[in-house]
Amino acid sequence: MAWFRSLIRVTGIKSRNRAPNTFSLASLASLSTCTEATNKYSGLGPTVPSEKPRVVVVGSGWAACRLMKGLDTNLYDVVCVSPRNHMVFTPLLASTCVGTLEFRSVAEPISRIQPAISREPGSYFFLANCTGIDGDNHSVHCETVTDGPDTLDPWKFKIAYDKLVIALGAQPLTFGIQGVKEHAIFLREVYHAQEIRRKLLLNLMLSDVPGISEEEKSRLLHCVVVGGGPTGVEFSGELSDFITKDVRQTHAHVKDYIHVTLIEANEILSSFDDRLRHYATKQLTKSGVRLVRGIVKDVKAQKLVLNDGTEVPYGLLVWSTGVGPSPLVNSMELPKSPGGRIGVDEWLHVPSMQDVFAIGDCSGFLESTGKPTLPALAQVAERQGKYLSHLLNRIGKAGGGHANGANDMELGDPFVYKHLGSMAAIGSRRS
Repeated sequence: MAWFRSLIRVTGIKSRNRAPNTFSLASLASLSTCTEATNKYSGLGPTVPSEKPRVVVVGSGWAACRLMKGLDTNLYDVVCVSPRNHMVFTPLLASTCVGTLEFRSVAEPISRIQPAISREPGSYFFLANCTGIDGDNHSVHCETVTDGPDTLDPWKFKIAYDKLVIALGAQPLTFGIQGVKEHAIFLREVYHAQEIRRKLLLNLMLSDVPGISEEEKSRLLHCVVVGGGPTGVEFSGELSDFITKDVRQTHAHVKDYIHVTLIEANEILSSFDDRLRHYATKQLTKSGVRLVRGIVKDVKAQKLVLNDGTEVPYGLLVWSTGVGPSPLVNSMELPKSPGGRIGVDEWLHVPSMQDVFAIGDCSGFLESTGKPTLPALAQVAERQGKYLSHLLNRIGKAGGGHANGANDMELGDPFVYKHLGSMAAIGSRRS
C-alpha cells in the first residue's frame, strides 16, 4: 500500500542529532511493538535551519487543496494528512448519482494538485486521521486509516510542523434525530454518490420483480430528499431529469411509480432571493418533485416520521440539512466562533496557537474581529486557501517559515471575502 511504503520511508528519518542510517523491515517490526505507555511513535521530526520549513495541511477539501496548489515548494516542504487522497468537486456530485457524469470526473488526486507531494523527498501525503494537535511542541498526532477488521491495526505517528493549516471541513448535521446515520445517505463524498446510485438502480430492479405488491413497489421507488438547500435542490432536479429522460424509457413497467419528495422545514434555497426561490419552487413542481414543508422527527428503516405524525415511506433517503463542526473540532480547547467553529483572526490565524491557521468550513471569525461567520461554501474555502498560500509564501520569502519565525512579522493585508454570487441547478438545464 502506498501509505505503508510512505511510513517505511518516514520512520527511517532520524532526528537532527543522529546520523542517517539504513532502515529495514526488521526495525519496522521492532517499532511496531512499542506501546502507547512508552510513548514511542514513528513520524517526522522537527526541521533544522538548513532544511526547508514544513507546512502540514490537515484535510483535502476545497480550502486545503487550493492552499497546497498555491504554496511555493521552493520555500516549503508540504505534508498533507487526510483520510481521503483526492479532492471532490462537490457541486457536481449530484450528477454522478444518476449517471450524467462519471465518478472520476469529480475527483482529483492530491498528487496532481500539488505534484511535490509525490516528487520531493521532504513532501508527503499520509492517508490518516488527525487525532490531536500539540501546539506547545509544534506537532500533529495522526492515526492511519484502516478498512475492515482484517487489515493492519492503525499506526500512530507524529508530524512536527513549522506551520500548520487546519482544514478539516465539516460533518453533516443530523440534529440528533434517531435513525439518520443508520438509514439515510449523505451526499458529500464520492462513495456517498456511489451508494445512492447503487441503491437507486437496485430499487428499480426489485420493483419490477413479479409478485411485488403495489404498495411495496411505490415505497421502493419513492426517493425522499431531506433538506432544501442547494445540495438537496440540485439532487432533486437531477433525479427528476433521470426519471423523465431515462427511467420512462428503460423501465416502462414502473415508470408511473417512481417519484421524488423534497422535505424542508422552511423555504427551499433560503439563502437566495425571494424571486429565485419562487422560480425554483415552480420549476421543481413542474418537473414532478413533490415539495413538503415539515420537520423530520424520526427515521426508521423504510419510513420517516414528521413532527405532525405523518409517515413517509421511502426506498431511498438522501439527507442534506447542512453541516456542523467535526468531532475533532468540537474536542479542541480553542476559542470558537459562533457555531462552534475554530476561531480565527483577520489573517486566518488561530490567536491562541503559534504558527497555526484554520481555513474552510471548520473555521470562523472570532466575535472580537467584528466580522460575521462566513457560510460553508466552496467559494469561501477556495478564496481562503488562495489568500493563505500567498501569506505563507510571503512569510517564507521573508525568512519566517520555520517554527516561531514569524512571531513579530507584519502579516500585511487581512483576508477580505467578496461574494461572487451563488447558483443552484434545478434540472432540465435550468439554474
